[in-house]
Amino acid sequence: MAGSDENNPGVIGPSQEVGLRAGARGKFAAATGQNRRALSIVNRDVVGAPPFPCAVKKRPLSEKFAAEMANKLQMKPEVPNESDDFTIIDLDDPKESNDTEVPMFERHVESMLEEIDRMEEVEMEDIAEGPFLDIDNGDKKNPLAVVEYIDDLYKFYRKAECTGCVPPNYMAQQHDINEKMRAILIDWLIEVHYKFELMEETLYLTVKVIDRFLSVHQVVRKKLQLVGITAMLLACKYEEVSVPVVEDLILISDKAYSRKEVLDMEKLMINTLQFNLSSPTPYVFMRRFLKAAQSNKKLELLSFFMIELCLVEYEMLKFPPSLLAAAAIFTAQCTIGGFKHWSKTCEWYTNYKEEQLMDCSRMMVTFHQKAGTGKLTGVQRKYCTSKYGYAAKTEPATFLLEAKS
Repeated sequence: MAGSDENNPGVIGPSQEVGLRAGARGKFAAATGQNRRALSIVNRDVVGAPPFPCAVKKRPLSEKFAAEMANKLQMKPEVPNESDDFTIIDLDDPKESNDTEVPMFERHVESMLEEIDRMEEVEMEDIAEGPFLDIDNGDKKNPLAVVEYIDDLYKFYRKAECTGCVPPNYMAQQHDINEKMRAILIDWLIEVHYKFELMEETLYLTVKVIDRFLSVHQVVRKKLQLVGITAMLLACKYEEVSVPVVEDLILISDKAYSRKEVLDMEKLMINTLQFNLSSPTPYVFMRRFLKAAQSNKKLELLSFFMIELCLVEYEMLKFPPSLLAAAAIFTAQCTIGGFKHWSKTCEWYTNYKEEQLMDCSRMMVTFHQKAGTGKLTGVQRKYCTSKYGYAAKTEPATFLLEAKS
């Protein structure tokens, strides 16, 4: 209908009401079975009855159906003109009834409903064969998933990661420490984090705080470990429910520092960072991208193994957190499957194509190859335990190195 007359009572006439009711789905078969008498047109070449006023124009309706609908609506049915050429057939008489003849209106409605069902099936096929999946569809009733805001949140994270990234060459301005000392500190903190059984977010924020502080403040080497344990203390206060006491951190550092030194460094670091600890880390993107990859536990653990190897490496600071997360998942998928795999869904939600991840992914494969060698084996030992699914024992995806052109 073109518009609604619900504000003008009396506008819809009796015949229009019948037409409106006749448009309801599923009413026709039930209505035709209540009366045992029907009308049949004798002259098949000429339709004597006027068109029925309904949503489908120029379609004749059997008078029996109109009479039934009028009776339901407590209307007076139209009396057929005696001059009209028609014959009343008793359906109880099999000789005079024709089972194959169905009223035109019913045939039209049935075909229309079939067309609607066919269109719904086509739409479902289009959704199933779409370029990417809606990974939030199953969480729409979960208030903790904040599906209404998730896209806006990650748009903000994308912008924030650009402003929160540290210069990849900040060690050039440090006179008493270098990237090797940083690697030793991070490798040790990964073990401390594991022994304290802290949340995963805490480790990533600890490394982020260290790099942000070192990029703007000169530190002597004998204070570098103090910077590390203080950064972990700040990260724990930001992420953890139960925060380790200062004495525990002093003990884990072999009592190299006093309580006052830790608290003084905490004041210095938090003021240097202007009390801003909300810069997104790779962990923020890992959770979202793993969901896009429809990951299982094996893929998840291997992906985190890859990215923790990158935390130790100073040269990986040149990659933004979102790219590190996407490359870690891509590398883990290739490692498990033995071939390159990056779905349209992953590409859509990460905003990275396969070729954009290759350089970072090849570096991760190299780190995986040498993870068990050398002095810095904290990540390797951590992921060789049953708790982490022996992810470190997985064979590296060396074919990604061979594919380098």
